[in-house]
Amino acid sequence: MPLRFLVTAGPTREPWDPVRFLSNGSSGRMGFEIARAAARRGHEVRLVAGPTNLPAPASVEVLRVTTALEMRRTVLAAWTHSDVLVMAAAVTDVRPAAPSSRKIKRGEIPRSIRLVRNPDILAEAARRKGARLLVGFALEDRLDVAEAARKMAAKDCDLLVLNTRQNLGAESGSAIVLRRNAAPVRLGRSPKRTLAARLVRLIEESRSSR
Repeated sequence: MPLRFLVTAGPTREPWDPVRFLSNGSSGRMGFEIARAAARRGHEVRLVAGPTNLPAPASVEVLRVTTALEMRRTVLAAWTHSDVLVMAAAVTDVRPAAPSSRKIKRGEIPRSIRLVRNPDILAEAARRKGARLLVGFALEDRLDVAEAARKMAAKDCDLLVLNTRQNLGAESGSAIVLRRNAAPVRLGRSPKRTLAARLVRLIEESRSSR
């Protein structure tokens, strides 16, 4: 039975003036490949994408955003009409508290910038999920399954994809997929397209076992 997938991808950019921003090295590739794999399996897919140059996958509705606050607003609105949320985006954790409306000249750049935390979109989605399926991602320095299991429980995820920072921006990667009430699945280093296809199958299995 086709599912309604909602997938997030890419980084967010948090401006501190019109030309400067805080961000990270995510390419968005993994989220785009997950959206593409789900569409190929016949699912209805919407992709919420931060700034990236990747082409839109065929048969996927792409919703473009820039900041974490824009991603939060778009995801929570679309979550209402979805069966599965895959939070593959690398949302920037903080943003400047008071971004400037004009370019700050070099001589005016402050020695420090006050930052505020961005919302935890995954945690907010979990509080609204009901019987739907929630898939989180955890990026760590190493594949620490115990720490990932703690995060999975804290965020009330049904699956959690544990990967390392070496995957960030790369065309291939490896991961361990933790599942609620099932053994973890280790995905060896492969092109992200292959990893995405395997993850979509695991999501389908988790949904059908309910």
